[in-house]
Amino acid sequence: MKIIILSRNKNLYSTRRLVEAGENRGHEMIVLDHMKCVLVIEQGKPHIYYNGREITGVQAVIPRIGASATFYGTAVVRQFEMMKIFTATESQALLRSRDKLRSLQILARAGLGIPKTAFASSPKEKDIDSLIDSIGGAPCVVKLLEGTQGVGVILAENKKAAASVIEAFLKVDTDMLVQEFISEAKGADLRVFVVDGQIVGAMKRQAKEGEFRSNLHRGGSAKVVPLTAEERATAIKAAKHMKLGIAGVDLLQSKRGPLVMEVNSSPGLEGIEGATRVDIAGKIIEYVERNEFNKPGEDS
Repeated sequence: MKIIILSRNKNLYSTRRLVEAGENRGHEMIVLDHMKCVLVIEQGKPHIYYNGREITGVQAVIPRIGASATFYGTAVVRQFEMMKIFTATESQALLRSRDKLRSLQILARAGLGIPKTAFASSPKEKDIDSLIDSIGGAPCVVKLLEGTQGVGVILAENKKAAASVIEAFLKVDTDMLVQEFISEAKGADLRVFVVDGQIVGAMKRQAKEGEFRSNLHRGGSAKVVPLTAEERATAIKAAKHMKLGIAGVDLLQSKRGPLVMEVNSSPGLEGIEGATRVDIAGKIIEYVERNEFNKPGEDS
């Protein structure tokens, strides 16, 4: 098979591992920077050019689209779908996953546990207290809708601090979520890696001392942990309802059971492979092989 990986940097760990896993299985692996793709939209003949040459003979695409390139990256994925080429992450699923508010609405509608969350685009200053009270008061977490890898996530220890943070964001016209703080999680979460509806790896990420964000990019540590039946079912159901064939599902362990914090459409491989010693990249290539001839998702 000729498989394209959409990635802005061929030297990234995840990109290199996917290339290696594909080549080990006899596939031709090509890395393309999606921001350099030229999309030609023509009746009955959509096509893509890269460095002045038309892309042809491709059987599958593995998108690795960063948050900052969501709009154009999704358009490239959609163009491949229009060309009837299988994409490991469908364009609409990618868009859904990048919209934190929509993701939480989808998960809640599916009956999955999530941290209690409030959203307001521009509440008046007098409404800030009621906004904080609506999710159980302080401490609480304030999240930018566009934040990734723990950036734009702030823990407000008390109501006054929470109000100050919210007020500051409002002054720069920034959309945010206010979310209950799950203290019993103790600065840890579970990253569950789901491929094609199956869990292929899981790890517990622990924030470093003095930090509540467990992201490995922020100095957190990771170790392999067994999942409960409820945690497994929650992760699989979350990926299914987000319609993601590849998903990194982040769970918080709470007194009321597992809570879905986020579902990532381009989860990194380095942390999960390092912790579990599982060939996750190989699992993704196997998924692509199984679905090569499937019809790509319809645009909606």
